[in-house]
Amino acid sequence: MYRYFVHPPFWLSAFFPRRIWTIKTNFPTIYLTFDDGPHPDITPFVLAQLAEYRAKATFFCIGDRVERYSSTYQLILDQGHMVGNHTMHHLNGWSTDTSLYLQDIAKASAVIDSPLFRPPYGKMKNAQAKGVSAAMQQPNSKIVMWDILSADFDTLLTGEDCFAICKKHLQPGSIIVMHDSEKAWPRLSYLLPKLLAYASKEGFTFATIPIN
Repeated sequence: MYRYFVHPPFWLSAFFPRRIWTIKTNFPTIYLTFDDGPHPDITPFVLAQLAEYRAKATFFCIGDRVERYSSTYQLILDQGHMVGNHTMHHLNGWSTDTSLYLQDIAKASAVIDSPLFRPPYGKMKNAQAKGVSAAMQQPNSKIVMWDILSADFDTLLTGEDCFAICKKHLQPGSIIVMHDSEKAWPRLSYLLPKLLAYASKEGFTFATIPIN
């Protein structure tokens, strides 16, 4: 049905063991993450929804958007959420020279102080992955992937479809990807309130990706 993995198979995480796919936990905790922001209108909506449920999340931000919307970026920090590096210009690692890719990560690190990194599109070469810590000047850097891709970026889906994906695969330790972007907005605006309400009712709590 999908042209991508909404729930990565075991062999994929086994093939890339140094990347974080889920968080080991003995508690009913899940990890909401948002890529491609900040956005001056959509990110505040996300923050308001999270606040309603006292939920914390991790925002993987694009460096040039942080520069353009610095006040929105500051709101994320002020409300106690975690941020991560999503490159300066949302580069696809598979189609980008490794040195240029790492330079772009380094540029983003100048405006995003975090040991967390997520490759745009989930695509990066092994040589790029090995260079992340040095590029970010973060010796304890973590490459964060996911075990639930909400697919809110897919214009062929509805918000209901995206919620169904999340509901089907939700479990303690899940890392869920959503996007605070204009492209995702028609689906995110339905998905996020629905997911927060459902997960809360099921007894889940929401935390930021741990950095230790």
